[in-house]
Amino acid sequence: MTAMFRSFRVFNYRTWFLGAVISNIGTWMQSTAQDWVVLTELTDNDATAMGITMALQFGPPLLLVSLTGWVADRFDRRKILLTTQTVLMLLAIAISVLLLTGVMTLPLMFLFALAFGTTNAFDAPARQAFVSDMVRLEDASNAVALNSASFNMARLIGPAVGGILIVAIGSGWVFAANAVTFLAMLVALLAIRTRELLPRAKNRRSGGLAEGFHYVRRRPDLLVVFAMVLLIGAFGMNFPIFASTMALEFDQGADGYGLLSSVLAIGSLTGALLAARRDRARVRVLVIGACAFGVVSLISILMPVYWTYAVTLVFVGFSTVTILTTANGYVQTTTDPALRGRVLALYMAVVMGSTPIGAPIAGWVANTFGPRAAIAVGGVAGLVAFGIGITWMISSGRLHRHEEKRFMLSLDETRPLRVIDPVDEDAFAGAPSVAPAVTTPIRIDHGDAEPRPPEGPIVRNP
Repeated sequence: MTAMFRSFRVFNYRTWFLGAVISNIGTWMQSTAQDWVVLTELTDNDATAMGITMALQFGPPLLLVSLTGWVADRFDRRKILLTTQTVLMLLAIAISVLLLTGVMTLPLMFLFALAFGTTNAFDAPARQAFVSDMVRLEDASNAVALNSASFNMARLIGPAVGGILIVAIGSGWVFAANAVTFLAMLVALLAIRTRELLPRAKNRRSGGLAEGFHYVRRRPDLLVVFAMVLLIGAFGMNFPIFASTMALEFDQGADGYGLLSSVLAIGSLTGALLAARRDRARVRVLVIGACAFGVVSLISILMPVYWTYAVTLVFVGFSTVTILTTANGYVQTTTDPALRGRVLALYMAVVMGSTPIGAPIAGWVANTFGPRAAIAVGGVAGLVAFGIGITWMISSGRLHRHEEKRFMLSLDETRPLRVIDPVDEDAFAGAPSVAPAVTTPIRIDHGDAEPRPPEGPIVRNP
């Protein structure tokens, strides 16, 4: 088994991956249908209404972050996912029935978007943290990247199939098809061998999300990662608005819109597979990805015809997944396991919760100034995020002249961190006091490809 697919050695992860691919295909089919229904069936090409729908769907992770992270850390994540996936399946069935009977309205679609968002607010942090329950810490970054590959493999297929089905049989049946694909994930969750799941770190304190906030606040590297993802997520990743309005500008229908989403996924899948080859997630890769995203987005607005615009989306997708996969892997592998669910909930609130900020703005800009102007705003946001990242790299003192190569630079990286709770200090009685530290930079020598485990715990003093 190659290093790229090393997480597949674990039965539970293989099972999870297969169920996720099938379910994600249905999710992307439904996403394409929902966007097209709002844009063309329930409104007269109103991008603002589409932005409101996205805001309602992605707003709950931000509003409920104080609860969802605690739930992901406190309860059995497998049972949480069985519940959320069942609810999402029932919502898809309900929308299908309303569309097929001709009684769906825009206000009703807004309500369903809010219901999807609320359910996903609990699903997302549990799903992300569940990866760490199936694979070892040293394979977590690889598993996150393969999850992204699964997601984007589905994205390659789902939108194109969804666009064709909308034209062939109608949008209502696309929602019904998605409901069926949820069964694959439910079967996978039931087939997982619970005895082979890794034991979870316990946190005896009752600080809830406040403890997660406190942890992130003491980690400047995480604050930079969150800020970069917030900017790009809010203003640059409104692809349903960008792709659908650009498809209309090029006189394309639902199938043309679905094809753009699939083309975007070609680059996304490539980026995810390359991320799976890396031994660990690095901030410098995130910074480079932000720069590439900004530049390619600005290039895409210059494309004169449909096919040339579609080609640029390959590179947009590549840079986007490089950003998201690296950020996710970095958060997972450098966070105290006892707080991972809460920190991931904060991360998902940034990723998904940024949409309510940016989507209505992107929709308004697209309506007022055209879709190219909306894409330009996203490109500029990517360059600003790059500026934040590179400024931190320089000011933090982690960027140095290479010790062996005169004209090269090297960057200190962050090891996986574990913060021992104050209630456990008795276990270290007699040990020398260790000053509080938020990150542990290490010098990565040229050619160093294997991650090195921490030399010892970092004790957080009360």
